[in-house]
Amino acid sequence: MDYRGLEVFLGIPVLGGLIIIGTFYTPLVVMLILHIITLVLSAKNNELKYGSILGIVTSLVAWIPIVGMILHIITGILLMVTAAKKENTQQPLNA
Repeated sequence: MDYRGLEVFLGIPVLGGLIIIGTFYTPLVVMLILHIITLVLSAKNNELKYGSILGIVTSLVAWIPIVGMILHIITGILLMVTAAKKENTQQPLNA
């Protein structure tokens, strides 16, 4: 599972919160680092950045219980949609 799936996983009600609290908020720090790295690479490769930016915001405010859950789900879905669009545009067109 890549970090996009992990983002949605952390948004699961109760379970995601228990994981975050049980690990002393370490997943939020790890996700913040991953989103920053992704943002830098996206900027370097001239790719879409809004998923990474929302991920950074999510990592910073996800300690708020309901807000964190909702933001994790939205961010994960947005990252997956962005990745799907990117994969579709890289497919060669058949004549």
